[in-house]
Amino acid sequence: MPFISKIERQSDYGSFNSSHPIVIDNGASYFRIGWAGENEPRVIFRNIVQRPRHKTTGETVTVVGDHNPALLKYFDCTRSGPRSAFESNVVYQFEIMEYILDFGFDRLGADKSQFWSTYDNPVNCLDALSAEAYPSCSPLNQYLFKSVAGQIDHPILITECACNPVQSRGKMAELLFESYGVPSVAFGVDAAFSYKYNQQLGICNDTGLAITSGFTTSHVIPFINGEPVYEACCRTNVGGYHVTDYLKQLLSLKYPHHISKLTWERVEELKMEHCYIAADYASEVQLFQRGNKEAENKTRCWQLPWTPSPVEEPPSEEEIARKAALKEKQSQRLREMAEAKRSSKINELENELKGLEFLLEELKDIEGDDEIVSFLASRGYASKREAESAFAKVTQSLRKAKGEQVPSEEKVDISAAEKYYLIDIPDDELSAEQLKEKRRQVFLKSTTEARQRAKQRRLDEELEKEKEKKLEEQKRMYVVFLLRAKYKELSEKLEQRKRLKTNGNNANGNNNVSGGVGRGERLNAAQRERMRLLTTAAFDRGKGEDTFGQRDEDWQLYKLMSRDNDDDDDDKPDHDETELARISSRLREIDPTFFPGSESGASASEAPHFRPLTKEDFQIILGVERFRCPEVLFNPNFIGIDQSGLDEMVGVSLRRLPSWVQGLEDKMTSSILVTGGSSLYPGMGERLEAGIQMIRPCGTPIKVVRATDPIMDSWRGASVYAAAMQFPQQTFSRMDYYEKGEDWLRSYKFRYTI
Repeated sequence: MPFISKIERQSDYGSFNSSHPIVIDNGASYFRIGWAGENEPRVIFRNIVQRPRHKTTGETVTVVGDHNPALLKYFDCTRSGPRSAFESNVVYQFEIMEYILDFGFDRLGADKSQFWSTYDNPVNCLDALSAEAYPSCSPLNQYLFKSVAGQIDHPILITECACNPVQSRGKMAELLFESYGVPSVAFGVDAAFSYKYNQQLGICNDTGLAITSGFTTSHVIPFINGEPVYEACCRTNVGGYHVTDYLKQLLSLKYPHHISKLTWERVEELKMEHCYIAADYASEVQLFQRGNKEAENKTRCWQLPWTPSPVEEPPSEEEIARKAALKEKQSQRLREMAEAKRSSKINELENELKGLEFLLEELKDIEGDDEIVSFLASRGYASKREAESAFAKVTQSLRKAKGEQVPSEEKVDISAAEKYYLIDIPDDELSAEQLKEKRRQVFLKSTTEARQRAKQRRLDEELEKEKEKKLEEQKRMYVVFLLRAKYKELSEKLEQRKRLKTNGNNANGNNNVSGGVGRGERLNAAQRERMRLLTTAAFDRGKGEDTFGQRDEDWQLYKLMSRDNDDDDDDKPDHDETELARISSRLREIDPTFFPGSESGASASEAPHFRPLTKEDFQIILGVERFRCPEVLFNPNFIGIDQSGLDEMVGVSLRRLPSWVQGLEDKMTSSILVTGGSSLYPGMGERLEAGIQMIRPCGTPIKVVRATDPIMDSWRGASVYAAAMQFPQQTFSRMDYYEKGEDWLRSYKFRYTI
């Protein structure tokens, strides 16, 4: 299954001696590393690297392989997407490749105490992720990794693509020798190891063809006597990545409201589970176009998580009674709080009233105006009138609080004369302090009156605007009423005219221009006029011989009958339709509740009723997409790639064979091995046989077989090869690299037959 990473750190690294080789299957999709001679790799993970930042500290860490969803809690994985070191199955980003190799060697169990290089990242290694730096991050230790390097004292056999460029191979050798101190390295083609492994199992012959379809590319490699003939290799830049991407595009266009659910991982699982290769693509498409029972049986459904909307049930009598009791209890509590607040306010007003009564009693015993003014000033009042007004106001408030009815004549307020009592007194009768108070009262009075005038003016303006607004609304409603009536009249008129025209001209399937209509249907004005003229002429001439036409005035009847009386009627619908469109446009401008086709427009004012979502709305239906997406392996032009398909590549490869191997085409086509992850689609072998048969002469023996494990056979074949005693003869050492340099790799020839 895809997206499963075995990243547990191994603990038996020290039990292998330094001469035991390490086998690496460096694929564009997955990285597999293990020990030579074993049947399964020790560590498998996605060949991608991601550098997210911690949400709190902002530190950058390295995530190699599939990331755990728990990372999203602590790290921002949206800004830095996954990156691969490959471009069309060729390694070109060796900085990323170094992260991959570091993580692979560490997971294999290499001693971290030997690691010596550090980078600018504050997180230097896995042990730095302590509880102090990242609290509650214990499940992240197996996913977070900082790039390290050290001494690897084991020979390495690493796979590469067919006809790998020398520059890429040289950079890989430089990385392994200078960064890791590897004693010796051997490079081999992954498809060749898979072919040799299946040859040992007796599935294919020593002479044949290997068709490998990987993650980003597909290759056809001829084999003669167990050795690949690279001069006749053929390659197409189409693989499983393009199939998944094409399926994701089709499903995103088909279900745009579920685009967030169609992640790359989910689409990859759908592809591996449901896609297949059609034996005849055109016939399969026609089958789904007809939509018969067979096409329905081939359709698959993927159900997304869905929770039905809760159905509201009417409350029971006990629930209603419980809610009523609770409401009554809450009301009683509010009433008690209001009563307590009212009692407190009454007590405060009574105390204030007693204080004012005592103040007024004291004023009766004081003689002299100056003493009265100073006494009131010490109590916070400017005059006796102000104290009496406060007493009356408190008395009125107390009566209101007790619920007593207050007579209108008792409602008092401090008048302007009481507030500004010094304004009307001449200046020569006032003291210096009273003159100062008089100027203050004059200023306050003028300011207050100006504010009141401005406030009144604003109120008047608002009232005038409100009045104008109401008048405009009345005018608009009146215009809307008239336009609606006109719209309804024209609509009914046009509908009736259309109905009369249909019934009058097409009754019983005839074009009865003389006025014949169906039973019980009315005539229009032109047809009634023609009928009147015919009836009058028949009545006048029916008493004797038929002498119609002998007189000149009889020809006037022909003119009246032949006149196209429908011209005016035919012109009216055009005028009425134009007027109806104009009225409809005007109504849409001034009446938001108007809906064309509705007489009153009430239906438009109502809120739209949406259909509740059901289980079927959360289903992804895979029909023609099941075989259309894998078809890009045979027709890359579906996705805009102008290259050959898998079946055409076989013919191209056979035509490229050198002259010294001519005549072996039939022997090669009788042993065709299909390997790689994209060979797992059902129907791949049958489709290849049919396609190759079309480009080969009639009677050519064709046999297509699939590898025992198309994904793991390349690593297993490399493991078996590295465990052989003759393997050291196929490697080149670090001393040779330092002595001869990268140019020596141009003549490097790896032999698969030992």
